[in-house]
Amino acid sequence: MEEPAEIKALKDALAFSPENVPLHLHLVRTLQKYGRHEAALEACKEALRVSPQNPELEHAMAQAYLQLEKRDEALVILESQEKRGVLTPAAQVTFARLLSQTTELIKAAQLYLAAKEADPSCEDAELEEELAPFLMDDPVEDRPRTEPLREGRGDAPYQIDPERPRITFADVGGMDAVKEDIRMKIIHPIAHADLFKAYGKAVGGGILLYGPPGCGKTYLARATAGEVKASFYTLGLHEVLDMYIGQSEKNLHEVFQQARRSAPTILFIDEVDALGANRNDLRHSAGRNVINQFLSELDGVESSNDGLLVLGATNAPWHLDSALRRPGRFDQIIFVPPPDEEARAAILRVMLKDKPAENINYEAVARRTDGFSGADLKAVVERAVEQKLDEAMKKGGLVPLSTKDLEQSAKKVKPSTKEWFAAARNYALYANQAGLYDDILAYLGIKK
Repeated sequence: MEEPAEIKALKDALAFSPENVPLHLHLVRTLQKYGRHEAALEACKEALRVSPQNPELEHAMAQAYLQLEKRDEALVILESQEKRGVLTPAAQVTFARLLSQTTELIKAAQLYLAAKEADPSCEDAELEEELAPFLMDDPVEDRPRTEPLREGRGDAPYQIDPERPRITFADVGGMDAVKEDIRMKIIHPIAHADLFKAYGKAVGGGILLYGPPGCGKTYLARATAGEVKASFYTLGLHEVLDMYIGQSEKNLHEVFQQARRSAPTILFIDEVDALGANRNDLRHSAGRNVINQFLSELDGVESSNDGLLVLGATNAPWHLDSALRRPGRFDQIIFVPPPDEEARAAILRVMLKDKPAENINYEAVARRTDGFSGADLKAVVERAVEQKLDEAMKKGGLVPLSTKDLEQSAKKVKPSTKEWFAAARNYALYANQAGLYDDILAYLGIKK
């Protein structure tokens, strides 16, 4: 494709003035305007050699990474700017957009509101609509409102339906170390409750499952409930948040009350880092109130939590409020790594169970997918299926999947866990005074 004259002219100008930072930035913006994000990324790198840590250039680089769907790289840049206090309003909006795709929705809303206050031209209708549930509980008195704040609606008590999972650890292939950790910290205390009580040890509390996304934290939680035949409640942040003042806290309290009445119970809270964001980062009392309510429920201030085990899942434990790790809360953590070879083979068997396939060597495919999450393996299977569907349409009949099809498909899928480990490695090396992330270092083979 022929290069646009505008880009060529800027490159020619830079050849005569290679130290001109505004010219570098203009080239980057022009490349982005033409959708040439790879080229924009390279132009950013070149410009940052001339002007290291230039906030505008760093923001442009984060935008280029975002356009290329390299979100972790973009987050690293913007988190660094946040620590240095150099986030511009435009960069705050980009940061908010990135966090809106994670579980840090409260922080995303804070960043967006701060950006819009500092520079109204940063308003982003699409992002604002996405973050609407987190923007409505803003108590700042001088902010204009379209309607008055109202107290909780007084509706019928909030309800979620419990499950009785039928799956057990027998349905979870491999991952023996993780399962043994869960047995020691969760299953034995529930299965031998009388013995634990005899030693004055309460059955219950909070345990945090953390690790890369798509690695089966929810599935493991269900299998754990199945092992001890406990009631299983699963809760996502979006299910309890409400636009009416005080209603989110009431919803959260009612969920805990339901779980207590069904003891022994496992209450699984996904996106727990969104509920447990650092309270010091919250400017809005409504967000702080929800977190304080959550901490109160974990402590069992009004009701006993005996027989209630709260399992939290997060991809980013380092963003949790430190108050959540006090005794009786999430004081025990379990690292859930990507599935090992045996687990990958088991996952592939399940995924291909009802699909036309012949003589698949699952172990061979598993060996070629080291570091793949369950979500990555699903992408491998879907790519192979799409290829076979195309072939079947041309031949007018079923064409079974083969080992070779899966191996070729695996070559085209990059393990998403690598980006997570790139970020986690830094936390494990440089923000790990209490040894919370030693399991990450052990998995990566790094000695402290």
